[in-house]
Amino acid sequence: MPEIRKLDIDTPALLIDLDRMEHNIKKMASFFDMQFSNLRPHTKTHKCPVLAHKQLQAGAQGITCAKLGEAEVMAAAGIRDILIANQIVGPDKIARLANLARHCDIMVAVESRHNVADLSMAARHAGSTIRILIEVDVGMHRCGVKSPEEAVSLAQKILESPGLQFEGIMGYEGHAVMIPELDDRRQACLKSMQVLIGARDALLKSGIEVKIVSAGGTGTYNIAGSYPGVTEIQAGSYILMDAKYRSVLQDFESALTILSTVTSRPDKETAILDAGMKAMTFEFGMPELVGVAGAAVSFLSEEHGHLYLEDADPQVGEKVELIPSHCCTTINLHDRFYAVRGDRLEAVWSVAGRGKFA
Repeated sequence: MPEIRKLDIDTPALLIDLDRMEHNIKKMASFFDMQFSNLRPHTKTHKCPVLAHKQLQAGAQGITCAKLGEAEVMAAAGIRDILIANQIVGPDKIARLANLARHCDIMVAVESRHNVADLSMAARHAGSTIRILIEVDVGMHRCGVKSPEEAVSLAQKILESPGLQFEGIMGYEGHAVMIPELDDRRQACLKSMQVLIGARDALLKSGIEVKIVSAGGTGTYNIAGSYPGVTEIQAGSYILMDAKYRSVLQDFESALTILSTVTSRPDKETAILDAGMKAMTFEFGMPELVGVAGAAVSFLSEEHGHLYLEDADPQVGEKVELIPSHCCTTINLHDRFYAVRGDRLEAVWSVAGRGKFA
């Protein structure tokens, strides 16, 4: 069977550079080989069980998901140790969660006594055990308990609730991960970790065992990951990276691109691509054009990308690559990854968690 070359792939297409991705996986795994904490990569980035298994094979202790639907996809692919770093509320979702707990070691974040009561009732009905982390608001002001005292009270409620197993606490310093200056990012992250460990200390003082203290993102993996008392980090984007994170963190390589074709040259300063906002998102800025000097993406419409040309002269039919500004939301637009090594297509992998936002 003849080999398929990268430029033979129909466009628009979502590409993974395997050499770069494998470098990223190895680099992150190497960091945690030297730490007391572990890696629990966030799969909301890639939504692909194949990639999750690669992260586990490299030493990750489990995975993180954003939503119950993502966790169901990962569990169906044979992954057992799963954290849903989110609150699961409502009778339908809670029933799904309790049933899923019969097939994997699922953990979920909680912040309220009412939610704890609902989870306990569903777990008892399903005959399962749901592992619980209390989410602590460490400065993002989105979800989580607001004080150590609230954490202690909620933990006591969990410990007396049948069907639930208290494991520890989590916090996400999402407000810190994109701070450009390293010193400012470090200070914001350290402040958040102080809040998180303060909640842990209050629990320990009350005689409550805390097995897990979970935190961190790609932008703060090495700060939170080396903070005393933190046991695991939920970094996700590092595996593929994007233009926004690369502007903050140069430790990892850009492994994700969109392959697109020039379809029109309306004038000498403009080229039109067949990839627009339905192929790549731009909430963090325009995608970056790869390897075409003197050209930049100026605008995205639904089905078209607009290039402003200063010195470049791409021809109709020519294919170009673009680095998306945000990998997570861009990946969610696609059904599959085309995994390439050099200029050769090596594999096609399903984005099986695409659209699993419930």
